[in-house]
Amino acid sequence: MAESETGQERSEEPTAKKLEDARKKGQIARSRDFNTMVIIALSATAFIMMGHIMVADLGELMSHFFQPSRADIFDPIGVVRWFYAAVLDGVWLLVPFLALSFVAALFAPITIGGWAFSMETITPKLSKLNPIKGLKKVFSAKGLMELVKAMAKFFLVAAVALVVIWTNMDAYLQLGHMPMKAALVKAGELLTWAFLLVTIALMIISAIDVPFQIWDHKKQMKMTLQEVKDEMKDTEGKPEVKARIRQTQREMAEARMMDAVPDADVVITNPTHFAVALKYDPENMRAPLVLARGADLMALNIRRVASANEILLLETPPLARALYHSTEIGKEIPHGLYVAVAQVLAYVFQLREVQKNGGEKPTRPEPEIPEAFEKFVHMPGDAPIEE
Repeated sequence: MAESETGQERSEEPTAKKLEDARKKGQIARSRDFNTMVIIALSATAFIMMGHIMVADLGELMSHFFQPSRADIFDPIGVVRWFYAAVLDGVWLLVPFLALSFVAALFAPITIGGWAFSMETITPKLSKLNPIKGLKKVFSAKGLMELVKAMAKFFLVAAVALVVIWTNMDAYLQLGHMPMKAALVKAGELLTWAFLLVTIALMIISAIDVPFQIWDHKKQMKMTLQEVKDEMKDTEGKPEVKARIRQTQREMAEARMMDAVPDADVVITNPTHFAVALKYDPENMRAPLVLARGADLMALNIRRVASANEILLLETPPLARALYHSTEIGKEIPHGLYVAVAQVLAYVFQLREVQKNGGEKPTRPEPEIPEAFEKFVHMPGDAPIEE
C-alpha cells in the first residue's frame, strides 16, 4: 500500500477536488508511447493513401531541380534562388502529411487523460535540481518501469528494423540500379511496410504502457484518511463555522417569519406551547397559507407580535398542534384540515363584520380534527413559558 510523506497509508480513493487540482497542475495519466504510436499509425495511413502522389511529385521535383542550367550554376544569386524554390516546393509537397501528423499529435492525448494546460509544469523550480529527489525517481517503481519500457522499445524496434532490412535486402540493393522514378516508387513501398511494422511494435508497447500509466496515476492520486478529512473541512467548513452559519440562517428565517405575522388573519394557539399564523385571501389563494409557526419561545414571540398588531389569537389546542406538526412556513395547509380551518376563518371574518357594522357576536367554533391528524394532537408538549 502506498504511503504519504507522513507515513500514513493512501487507502482512500481520490476526491473530485483532488483530481481537479491535479489536472490544474498538469498531473494526469499520460502515455508518450501511445501518442507516438498514434502519430506513426496515422502517418502510415496517410502515406498509404497519398504516398504514390507524393512519390510522383517528388520524382518530378528532383528531375527538375537536379538539372539546373549552366547560367544558374555560375550565377551565385541564381543558385540561391534555385535552392530556395526547391526547398519551398518540397515543403509544400509534405504539408498534407505533416498537417495530419500535427493533428494526430494534438488529439492523441484526449483518449488518455485529456488535454491539460498548466504553467506550473514549465515554471522553473529549484527543487527539481535536487539530486536526491532525482535519484529517488530513477530508482522508483516508475523509474524501473520506464527503464524496462525503454529497453523493450529499443529491442522491439531494432528487431523490426532488422526483419525489414533482412527480408528486403535484395530490394534495397537494387534501388541503386533502378531509374530514379522507379526507385522512388519502390522506396515508398518499402517505407510504407516499415511504417506498418513499427506501428505494430508500438501497439504492443502501448498495450502494456497505457494500463500501467492509468494504474500509476490512480495510485499517486490516492489520499490518506486524514487528507480526506482535511479537504472536507476546507470545502465544507469547520463544524463550528457551519453551526454558526446555520444559526445565522435560522435567525434570518425567523426574522422574515416574524415580519409576516402582522399580515395574518388569525393566530391559532395551544395556548402557550404552539402558535400558527394563517392568512387566507379567497380571490388569490386556493387554500389558507401558513405565514408563521413556532413552539415555546417562538410561539410566545408570534403571540406578542400578533397582539401588538391586533391580530386575533384563537385558542384551539388540538388544531394548533395539528397545524404545527403538519405544515411548513409559506405553504398551504393540508387538505385534511380544510374544514377545521374554514370554521375558524369563518368565525374570524364574521367577528370582523360585527366589529365593523355591529350585530350579534358569532359563536366560537370548536373544530374537530380528522382522525388522520389525531396523532399530532396527542403528542407531548413542552412546559409552558410564562409571558
